[in-house]
Amino acid sequence: MTAAYDSPVVLDRRDGPYGEVVLRRHGSLLQIIANGCFLMDTSDGRSERLLVDAAYDALDGRPEPEVLIGGLGVGFSLAHAVSDARWGRITVVEREPAVVDWHRGGPLAELTAGALADARTAIVQTDLVGYVNETSDTFDALCLDIDNGPGWTVTGDNDSLYSPTGLAACARVLRPGGVLAVWSATPSPEFEGSLRNAGFQQVRTEEVPVARGVPDAVHLGVRPG
Repeated sequence: MTAAYDSPVVLDRRDGPYGEVVLRRHGSLLQIIANGCFLMDTSDGRSERLLVDAAYDALDGRPEPEVLIGGLGVGFSLAHAVSDARWGRITVVEREPAVVDWHRGGPLAELTAGALADARTAIVQTDLVGYVNETSDTFDALCLDIDNGPGWTVTGDNDSLYSPTGLAACARVLRPGGVLAVWSATPSPEFEGSLRNAGFQQVRTEEVPVARGVPDAVHLGVRPG
């Protein structure tokens, strides 16, 4: 194993609207770091794909459902949604201009160029919390992956998304019978309770085992019809 493999190489570092964001290469992997906190890399993607698939399955065959994906990240969720012809419109909300740039013409374009070119795809460069509070648009599914989990947010501003007010905003932009799916680096029984208290039904958690530590999780809830 070479020293070049062992040492991460910074490809881009920017001061964004919410702090510093870094894209680096570590061997064959691309990694995104925000304010010194590791967010994600290109090593796996199973739980991000589960986020999309579990949301679709909970819609019980609704034709061409429209999905809002919160957080572009390394693009696993977007690419997986686009690979499934059953999805209709696919909207991605990403607040970091640097992340959007890395996908549109930077190192991450190798993962998502085809997905971004798909006619169903639209990228909205804005803060997700503000978007769900202000948009007049509605969706069949919300697939949210902007933090390491409801209890481990990237910035303090995101805390409100998992509060009663934030969950009410998510329900507002969901059509009747629509699905909220939230990615988390660890299962959270407390968040399951928050979903139920916010009026979501069929609340459950699906887990993805990891090599070490607690499993990744996708928390799901359905807006009443």
